[in-house]
Amino acid sequence: MGDDNIPIKFGIIGCAEIARKVSRAINLSPNSTLHAIASRSIEKARQFALKNGLSETVKIYGSYDQLLDDPRIDAVYLPLPTSLHVQWAVLAAQKRKHLLMEKPTALDVEELDQILDACESNCVQFMDGTMWYHHPRTAKMKELASDSLLFGQLKWIHSSSTFTSAPEFFENNIRVKPDMDALGALGDTGWYCIGAILWAMNYQLPTTVVALPATARNSAGVILSCSASLHWDTEQIAATFHCSFLSHESMDLALYGSNGSLHVEDFIIPYEENSAFFDFTSGAKFVDLHIGWNVKPQRVQVASQLPQEALMVQEFSRLVKGIRDSKSSPDSKWAKISRSTQLVMDAVKKSIDLGFEPVCL
Repeated sequence: MGDDNIPIKFGIIGCAEIARKVSRAINLSPNSTLHAIASRSIEKARQFALKNGLSETVKIYGSYDQLLDDPRIDAVYLPLPTSLHVQWAVLAAQKRKHLLMEKPTALDVEELDQILDACESNCVQFMDGTMWYHHPRTAKMKELASDSLLFGQLKWIHSSSTFTSAPEFFENNIRVKPDMDALGALGDTGWYCIGAILWAMNYQLPTTVVALPATARNSAGVILSCSASLHWDTEQIAATFHCSFLSHESMDLALYGSNGSLHVEDFIIPYEENSAFFDFTSGAKFVDLHIGWNVKPQRVQVASQLPQEALMVQEFSRLVKGIRDSKSSPDSKWAKISRSTQLVMDAVKKSIDLGFEPVCL
């Protein structure tokens, strides 16, 4: 069997709930295979394998170090709490394991830079686990929003990502614990909102970031809900977002142009795996007497042969195969996207901590 046919062998470090989804994605992706899983206890790793129907050929390790020392593993998926990212991501890179890492990538950009430096110096591919970037709908949205005739010039962006949970979430979930995921809703759901806004702006950083005063925290100081506005002075473009653990499910993204608008209600997780849609309107006007509109939104449907998380794994594995088999260099695009998102997230957090003062980037 030639190198081209050898799939990328993944190890998963940590048996978090999201790892269930990604282990399935690794098996669905045509160019990857799940080789091993590791937890801090071998019993927990065994339970994960049993619960998710993993093949008996998948290795089970009772420590993260054991998995990283397995020479057959090409890449690791790391869904650990954010406070543990820098330690284990740097070690994985030093062991020459390519790194697919859960978001938020780090507690701040200084920590992320340690991870990215380790990846660069060890010729390791980096990608964060933001799945919606890889859905074919995302490319179609970009195509229409870039059409100067149909959409015009981008003027405003809004995004929201919210959900609410049972009381035990607010008592036990790592996302509300300051020693585990200190960024709370800003790091979890806010990461998607900031990423979507930057995606719409082709990753041009805003001039100014201002958090809005309606911010909720728990008794430990972890953010449960917050909003912010972003401004690009030279382009005269602004964006707003809202992220929360306290509101009904929403995953909205709206782009407003000088001649068109684009709305999607489920941009992070599509309503259905195999098909997704968004609404696009161009040239809308009010009819006589303002009793209606001259056009209705066009519903644009986009099919997907694989779930978006499997497309993410497939793209990541393609890049890893290029490095392994053809001695290609890692693609720095994904590290730059993560770092831009982290910078804006840091600025929102700083604005909140400063009493909602503007922060310049």
